[in-house]
Amino acid sequence: GLAFSPDDSRLYMADTGRMYSDDPQHIRAFDLGPDGRLAGGDVFHVIDPGCSDGLRIDVDGNLWSSAADGVHCISPNGDLLGKILVPELVSNVCFGGRAKHELYITATTSIYRVTLNRRGVQHP
Repeated sequence: GLAFSPDDSRLYMADTGRMYSDDPQHIRAFDLGPDGRLAGGDVFHVIDPGCSDGLRIDVDGNLWSSAADGVHCISPNGDLLGKILVPELVSNVCFGGRAKHELYITATTSIYRVTLNRRGVQHP
């Protein structure tokens, strides 16, 4: 998964290729220059348990990531703010609804909808 910060200055990437090794699963962050070149790529956040695949950003710059136990909300500094626990393995997330306050979650056999007090960023 890929997601841009609200101001398009940073690109987040779910490093799902790590799931085939014993290393921790993580999300990387790249700075996006005015010429479109990427720099950095350092580990932004380690996902535990499971791995990140689907990523979305809210208007405050928080990253919402799929994980084995649900959805993790991560601050722009890489700190875990909280989790939405789901009884199935989560694969992807997407903000929707008229005000973009609904978080749709795809899981092993279900689709969940959670109303949040955060609004998702919608890039064109």
